[in-house]
Amino acid sequence: MRLALEQADAASAQGDVPIGAVIVRQNELVARAYNRRIIDANPVAHAEMLAIQAAAKSLGDWRLTGCTLYVTLEPCCMCAGAIVLSRIPRLIYGAGDAKAGAVDTLYQLCSDSRLNHQVEVSSGLLAEECSQRLTRFFAAQRALGKK
Repeated sequence: MRLALEQADAASAQGDVPIGAVIVRQNELVARAYNRRIIDANPVAHAEMLAIQAAAKSLGDWRLTGCTLYVTLEPCCMCAGAIVLSRIPRLIYGAGDAKAGAVDTLYQLCSDSRLNHQVEVSSGLLAEECSQRLTRFFAAQRALGKK
């Protein structure tokens, strides 16, 4: 999760929402990414989506079996869906997301037995550190008059 937090800091340094993600397989870093929605003017450039794409390219397979995804914020519907579709077996996230969380908070996509894959989920790892980065970022945005 510390590596994911470093990615979140990289996003923040570039003016984007501080969310970071890393994918690990057999204790080896496979991919890392941070939010680039603002940077790239791309609504689907979430840290998880970018990390999943990079991992698939690196491993040469869309099935990310044996991988663990660490992300600083609970994934949204789009990202939770991509996690299920890419067959990632384990997700560890930091802070919950009361507005868009689709793993535990608003929806439970990663554990939905109606889907063809379920994900082992652990939450709350370094949650306070993950949450503080988001709180500081959005406070600064509000101070600049941005929503």
